[in-house]
Amino acid sequence: MKIRLLIFSLTFSLGLQAQNFAGQAFYQSKTTVDMDNFGREGMSEDMKKQIMARMKSFLEKTYILTFNGSESLYKEEASLDVETQGRGWGMMMASATPGIQYKNLEDSAFVQAQDFFGKSFLIKDAIPALEWEITDETKMIGAYLAIKARAVKEVKANDFSMMRRRDRRAQDADKDKEKQKSDSLKTDPIDELEMPKTIEVTAWFTPQIPLGHGPGEYAGLPGLILELNADRTTLLCSKIVMNPKDLPSIEAPSKGTVVTQDEFEAIVKEKTQEMRDNWRNRSGRRGRGE
Repeated sequence: MKIRLLIFSLTFSLGLQAQNFAGQAFYQSKTTVDMDNFGREGMSEDMKKQIMARMKSFLEKTYILTFNGSESLYKEEASLDVETQGRGWGMMMASATPGIQYKNLEDSAFVQAQDFFGKSFLIKDAIPALEWEITDETKMIGAYLAIKARAVKEVKANDFSMMRRRDRRAQDADKDKEKQKSDSLKTDPIDELEMPKTIEVTAWFTPQIPLGHGPGEYAGLPGLILELNADRTTLLCSKIVMNPKDLPSIEAPSKGTVVTQDEFEAIVKEKTQEMRDNWRNRSGRRGRGE
């Protein structure tokens, strides 16, 4: 009850000025990987460190959220590092990284630029709606009072960052089924991976900035989200600049083939199946000595 009264008093006192709020929030993103359940069995510690070093540019990023009273634009900070997507499954994983994301809170519009296997798409849909549960937990993040909220989110079919290697016990339970498969099917890398259907999201928001903005696709709380944890990824706001003189313009991305989220997921599913079929065909030819 005290938290709700605090939110009400702050949002009421600042609500009349909310449309005049504008600024930029800088987020540090970090994704963890369980190397003990990654890759081949018996992988040496040195090999694990080498893999983590190569993956660092994908696992640790800096993002900028530019916002005003109703709109926001979220994009990765420009980097001098040159990243290559590689081929095959490496390219598939790289395609999981979203491009520029635009939100308009007034009409619940969400626009995301997305490159996928050399093609540019523009995902246009409603802002994903989460049923946030606001808790009584608070903490200070910098100079701002932050309040904890929780929600359960359905995982998108194209969010390959959520993939993880299947539990060893689950693989052992399927051993009899695997014996009935051909050698080509056994070599399919997707057979060893799984995607959770839902994840728990934890957000810390501040009613001192009474705008429902947040990093990425997240929004809908009575204050700017300063910290967010979704599965193995944590986003932490490291700096906020309020009402700067030279605020960058906030415009939705416009390049790419326009699709809805469902349409894009169907495209990803079709491409994934195509890659699995190609992998099995190549493995089958190798098994016959061709």
